[in-house]
Amino acid sequence: MMKRVLIVDDAAFMRLALRTMLEKNGFEVAGEAADGVDAINKYTTLNPEIVTMDITMPKMDGVEALTEIKKRDPKAKVIMISALGQESWVKKAIILGAKGFIVKPYKEDHVIQALNKL
Repeated sequence: MMKRVLIVDDAAFMRLALRTMLEKNGFEVAGEAADGVDAINKYTTLNPEIVTMDITMPKMDGVEALTEIKKRDPKAKVIMISALGQESWVKKAIILGAKGFIVKPYKEDHVIQALNKL
């Protein structure tokens, strides 16, 4: 059975790149969100099995969105995506319940492997 993924990133080209990569590898993209507020709303309505969450976004960052999603669904599977140099954010996200993290720029096989572990 295909795993349904919600892609959260403020950069449209990153969402497209992730969508292409995931669909090519047998995942179903349930939806996309461009900020943390949109991510919470889409998570609630789309009920994805996995969320890929960028950290730095407008309106609400990925760590805040992770916190809200975990409050609503403690079993939520969220993987953080961050640029190099955001280690403190990543540590905070793991403490708050993220299932892992992927560092940008990422390699396709690393992303697929991380999502398949969930």
